[in-house]
Amino acid sequence: MADLYASIIIDISHENVDRVFQYRIPENLLGQVRIGTQVCVPFGSGNRLRKGYVVEITDHADYEVTKIKAIDSIPERGVTADSKLIELAWWMKERYGSTMNQALKTVLPVKRKVKARNKNVVQSVTGIPIAESLNQKGSVGLEGSSPDDLGIQSESENQNGGEGAQKSPGTVVLNEDQQDAVDIFQAYYDEGERKPFLLYGVTGSGKTEVYMEMIDYVLRSGRQVIVLIPEISLTYQTVMRFYRRFGDRVCVMHSRLSEGERFDQFERARRGETDIMIGARSALFTPFANLGLIVMDEEQEGAYKSEVTPRYHAREVAEHLARMHDAMFVMGSATPSVEAYEKARVGIYRLLELPHRAVAKTLAVTEVVDLRQEMADGNRSIFSRRLQQLIEDRLEKNEQIMLFMNRRGYSNFVSCRSCGEAVKCPHCDVSLTLHHHSRLVCHYCGYTIAMPKTCPTCGSSYLAGFGVGTQKIEEMAGKMFPKARILRMDLDTTSKKGGHEKILSAFSKHQADILIGTQMIVKGHDFPDVTLVGILAADVSLYAPDYRSAERTFQLLVQASGRAGRAEKPGIAVIQTYMPDHYTIQTASRQDYGEFFRQEMRFRRLMHYPPACHMLSIQTAGKEEELLARIMDSIAMAVQKHFGDQTIVIGPVPAPVYKVNDIYRKILYMKQQNYDILIKIQKYVQTRWDETDSCRRLTIQYDFS
Repeated sequence: MADLYASIIIDISHENVDRVFQYRIPENLLGQVRIGTQVCVPFGSGNRLRKGYVVEITDHADYEVTKIKAIDSIPERGVTADSKLIELAWWMKERYGSTMNQALKTVLPVKRKVKARNKNVVQSVTGIPIAESLNQKGSVGLEGSSPDDLGIQSESENQNGGEGAQKSPGTVVLNEDQQDAVDIFQAYYDEGERKPFLLYGVTGSGKTEVYMEMIDYVLRSGRQVIVLIPEISLTYQTVMRFYRRFGDRVCVMHSRLSEGERFDQFERARRGETDIMIGARSALFTPFANLGLIVMDEEQEGAYKSEVTPRYHAREVAEHLARMHDAMFVMGSATPSVEAYEKARVGIYRLLELPHRAVAKTLAVTEVVDLRQEMADGNRSIFSRRLQQLIEDRLEKNEQIMLFMNRRGYSNFVSCRSCGEAVKCPHCDVSLTLHHHSRLVCHYCGYTIAMPKTCPTCGSSYLAGFGVGTQKIEEMAGKMFPKARILRMDLDTTSKKGGHEKILSAFSKHQADILIGTQMIVKGHDFPDVTLVGILAADVSLYAPDYRSAERTFQLLVQASGRAGRAEKPGIAVIQTYMPDHYTIQTASRQDYGEFFRQEMRFRRLMHYPPACHMLSIQTAGKEEELLARIMDSIAMAVQKHFGDQTIVIGPVPAPVYKVNDIYRKILYMKQQNYDILIKIQKYVQTRWDETDSCRRLTIQYDFS
């Protein structure tokens, strides 16, 4: 039998995690050494025994065989939290077409030096203290967090002290639907049945209370929990709901932590100082030794898909990680992704439903306004006559209004009325966006210029902004409703630390009547005085160059409508559209997910889009446009030749934005019923790519869906 060799990382906490050393696997350890196993190896000139982790096993020796040392032994605890993560990295490498180094750097916490930090004081955004100084363990897990990110003031900014918040006594009284969901979960958990759950509940149905009961049950069995929340929903309010229930067992991970601070949070979990990790996508890689449950809230969110290699989806990784730990995986959404709901429909997931709101008796009434008729009747305002009437009514009643537009900026683009050319970014294949009447900004590379006085193409002075953004809506609302107090919430107004919380706090304290914003205002916020939601241009995202555009539009419309009437006062949502008969608009207005799913799946099956089949996209990018075209054509022909009889090959085509920051991008699409064949295609292309010198002048990304 040929010798086997293991590639081993000696110290995974060091920032240079891509440095591996090869060792021979001795005969007495064959069968015991696998990916992720912790081993003891002789290291350095003195051959001192050091612990390391196996990241690859091969029968190929990278060096002269006589110079390769052998693994000494496997320590008693050969399988650790870290070994599980390394095993997960290997799975991600195989599934998503990355290198092992890329996968390792994704899943392993990296140790870097960070500056000393102030101890934080948890204080409510209303100014009433709700917790004393964080204890040495870092209550709420905010030790090292940016205080402003979650509405928390540093001790140097607030010296008032205050009474500490206590964990809520007893358990929440659940309604019948919620209790049924919890009972089913507990029964299957006790039986050792680990099929994932999809918790489908209408907006306001109380999914978070169900999560917390499930979490409490798992914690009492001595195991740990990961709670995934989209970054956009990772707010102070959300964190405090968990903190009030579970106290200092909670730890938080979010994007504004430095790498060193993230490492500190992971170390707390490794040492057993916390039982619950709450965070966005990267919280999935918490090194818990005895993971029992992964909760994924708002599972439909696009933020769960990584934009860098490996381009993993947190839902798929969480499902595999739960299987590795014999843990339960629970996803929740008011508008589940088509992929997740299809898996529930065919029995891969187990479906739990919350069909009613927990507090309000009914969902908001939704009205659809045809903007074509408004135009025909002479109304050229962004506000339909019906919406104007309802806004006036709510202002008189001292109730609140949310106006949603899925676009920031003053207008969509600036173009010349003489020659018709839009003012574009010189580095990217996109139009510039007008901000504050005075500057044009590229939302891809950040290129900025002052608003030109004449057309850069023909010299005409007839330049004008087209389209409507949140800034323009704010200005128009101010003129139409001069007595209304208006707040705007988009990327521009929330770019500074604490921006989200300051705006949300002011609105929650009724310091404003109207909140205008992009999709960040419709994600999970609960304002009892909001009785009217206006969706100003429902079609904006409907025809985006993405097969998921109808799905994402439906989700946004339902989420936005769900902000109205969440307490005792009834709510109304107004959807303004130029396509009132489109099935997405119609089903969203009725909040009829089942009918939307049926119609959307007909489209997916007809066009061979996921989840009706699997798809691999290969995107290459480079500064040399001719080289890019030649290489991509070569790859397409090779794939067509070797796999064309089994696979639909489309392209190569320019990316939706062909040029970004002077880098050209092309995409090749492959559709296939069998996922394993797409894996073979990816490995085939990667092998050919590695053998071609000219390819090194380009970058390549693989994306599976």
